[in-house]
Amino acid sequence: MLADTPASSRDTPETAAETAALAKGGRTSFFGYVLRLAARFPFLFIAGRLYGAEALGRFAYATMAVELVAMLATLGLKRGLAEDLARRPDDQAGAMADALLAALLASLLGAAVLVALPQLMFPATSLHPLDRWFAAVIPFIALADVALAGLAFHHDVGATVRARSIIEPWILSIAALALAFTAWKGDGMLIAYLLSMLAAFLAALAPAVRRFGWPTGWRIDPPRLWRLVRSNGPLAGADLAEWGARRLDIFILGRFASAELVGIYYVAQQIASLPQRLKSSFDPILGPVLTRNLAAGNLAKVAAHVRQISFWVASVQLAAVLSLGMIGQAAMGLFGPAFASGFVVLSVLLAVELFAAQAAVAEGALIYVARGRNLMWSAVGLVVQAALTLWLVQMAGPFGGAVGAALALAIAALLQSVGKSRLLAATLGHPVAGWRWSLLAAALPALGVGLLVLRTPEPIQLTIGFFAILGSFGLTIWRIGFRGADRLLFARGLKQLEADAVKTAPVTGP
Repeated sequence: MLADTPASSRDTPETAAETAALAKGGRTSFFGYVLRLAARFPFLFIAGRLYGAEALGRFAYATMAVELVAMLATLGLKRGLAEDLARRPDDQAGAMADALLAALLASLLGAAVLVALPQLMFPATSLHPLDRWFAAVIPFIALADVALAGLAFHHDVGATVRARSIIEPWILSIAALALAFTAWKGDGMLIAYLLSMLAAFLAALAPAVRRFGWPTGWRIDPPRLWRLVRSNGPLAGADLAEWGARRLDIFILGRFASAELVGIYYVAQQIASLPQRLKSSFDPILGPVLTRNLAAGNLAKVAAHVRQISFWVASVQLAAVLSLGMIGQAAMGLFGPAFASGFVVLSVLLAVELFAAQAAVAEGALIYVARGRNLMWSAVGLVVQAALTLWLVQMAGPFGGAVGAALALAIAALLQSVGKSRLLAATLGHPVAGWRWSLLAAALPALGVGLLVLRTPEPIQLTIGFFAILGSFGLTIWRIGFRGADRLLFARGLKQLEADAVKTAPVTGP
């Protein structure tokens, strides 16, 4: 699984141009990732300090329920829409309208179920007067995701950054802060969430309308909609399995533990999952690049791009594991004294993101070359996680409760990483692993710095210590691990390669 063979000078100009395009798209979304990180911490601080762990746990479970339904309502179109747009180059407005209509119908049906059964959103607490109508947020989430997927096909990553990394998290934080001092405090976080998703929906829909316009001669065609839904069925299943792997732990924990423990786990999960968003930042540009090369039969180039992105993602995630994991107790304590006990959970969940990186990137190609087998592996991982979580969560001792839920997720993520990367390598006939020995070599000095940082007071750990660990890893991996095309992720040069990559953007699907 380990390799240390970065992209070489033997790459063709076209391959170099595509790598530059991937790096440029990743840089744009990486900026959004940093903005989202900056906005997420204020919300968690506000929620922990002003609302408390129990209220945060209630919020976490309710948002998990609506996001599950919203994800199902996208019908796999977050990743599958690119193929439909490529197949209909002369009627992309019609393809977009079909996708939005399908998602709207599905989301309205899902929202109706939760309005009728609000206990699915709030299983462990009493219902407040407005709780039943919290499900009304579902269409806004689903339609925004589909609109952003359509824009991503045209390499408009900036729309996703604005909607998901600026508008959504900052509206959430500002509204939660304002509502904490009003009579609406009991539902303050839920109202803030609804407002943030509405704002993100408007920020996604406006540029989509400008880009695609109103389809000329378009009409509702049920058979065409059904074909769209049916063709994206495997993608919807893979989305469900991936989402379930990220939320199953909270779902089971919420059934066996208090709302306060769920709130502590939620904070740890939010911090740990932020590095994972770097992988998703490559999705908008990775999909078109892969479909273009698959259509041309360039399997070696597909594998090379998967290896490149896997290495980039692993580098950032290992940096997060070291810098955040080693000061985890101080970091969790920022949100309140009750949260400090969750530092072990945070460390395990950070390791989960590291394990899951390879599987997540491999799946970006598997959904085009082995949808059925990819879905099978996703289902296997979900079953393993569910069984382990049910067993470990109910255990007494240090490996039970919230720690048990995190351990179950870690084991399942490692299984998925090995299984999906080997499946993709066998399918393409080329290695796809992005791990390199240089990652381990760069981790050693950062680990040594971290052990020294732990001997300092918590304020020092959270400021100088955090950046010292991060800086030591970053400097080492840059010097010994990043070679040639690896450095494109953080480079601002090579403008001609990026321009060439835009010219080679796909216009036809596989």
